[in-house]
Amino acid sequence: MSGVVLKDIRKSYGAVHVIHGVDLEISKGEFIVFVGPSGCGKSTLLRMIAGLEDITSGEMYIDGDKVNDMPPSRRGIAMVFQSYALYPHMTVYDNMAFGMRIAKQPQAEIDRRVRAAADILQLGPYLERLPKALSGGQRQRVAIGRAIVRNPKVFLFDEPLSNLDAALRVATRIEIAKLHESIADAIMIYVTHDQVEAMTLADRIVVLSAGRIEQVGSPLELYENPQSLFVAGFIGSPKMNLLNGNHATKFGCTTVGIRPEHLEIAATGDGQWTGTVIHTEKLGADSFIYMDIGADEPMTVRENGTTRYNTGDQVSVKAMEGKMHRFGQDGKPVKQ
Repeated sequence: MSGVVLKDIRKSYGAVHVIHGVDLEISKGEFIVFVGPSGCGKSTLLRMIAGLEDITSGEMYIDGDKVNDMPPSRRGIAMVFQSYALYPHMTVYDNMAFGMRIAKQPQAEIDRRVRAAADILQLGPYLERLPKALSGGQRQRVAIGRAIVRNPKVFLFDEPLSNLDAALRVATRIEIAKLHESIADAIMIYVTHDQVEAMTLADRIVVLSAGRIEQVGSPLELYENPQSLFVAGFIGSPKMNLLNGNHATKFGCTTVGIRPEHLEIAATGDGQWTGTVIHTEKLGADSFIYMDIGADEPMTVRENGTTRYNTGDQVSVKAMEGKMHRFGQDGKPVKQ
């Protein structure tokens, strides 16, 4: 039983139940991303894998060993935190070497691993600097390097990029993707609320809601075939348009979903929905049109380039062929 296996994992704080029977198998070499809204249990689940939170019930295995009562130091894991958690009085080299020194590894092996990790993360020129002399992105790379030198079976990332600005997030995301490619056998489990991180890094995404798994699949599987209303509304940026009432019943369902990028302007005015433009966002490469069609929320339409429509215009739109999602009263897809 290699990899990480979770069997009916539950977590409670007294009478408050946080994780409700999670079953999940993660193979060696996989990059798994946990996503979900705040409070859904994704960080709690990650901390249970790390051994930083006790398991209320269920069984957890890492490489075939049951780890329910195993201390974090023996699990073969390394964790990268949102806050970097670097020692401010130690150099980059010493921060990265600290865990190996505590484990009484030979100095030659420490030096080899630290310098190898520094090469992977382009930290060679900074090994003698203190953390205060580094940018936020460099500090996060040091935290990742500290994890690499431990040669763990499992890397755990808890929203590691959320403290970085947009440009640094992109650069560090690329570094993490390259790290995954260079350490083929290691499992990486990554918690984020960022859609782009999840879609670009993951081999599989685990969507969590209220302590339960809603769906597990590749990024494109979740995007193209959401198996519940929750996943349909959560995966994708901007989110899928979800229409109820008369807007859905004419398509033989309780809720109809259509992504903004799968709507086309019907130049002849004979689209499936017609409404008034209430706002536009012109971003250069694409534009977003927000329409009032008499639904609970404005309909969002994504257009390539700069839109010619403005507030107050009447616009008719239609769904691209085969791109409409239909959901029944139970929130599950209606079979076509």
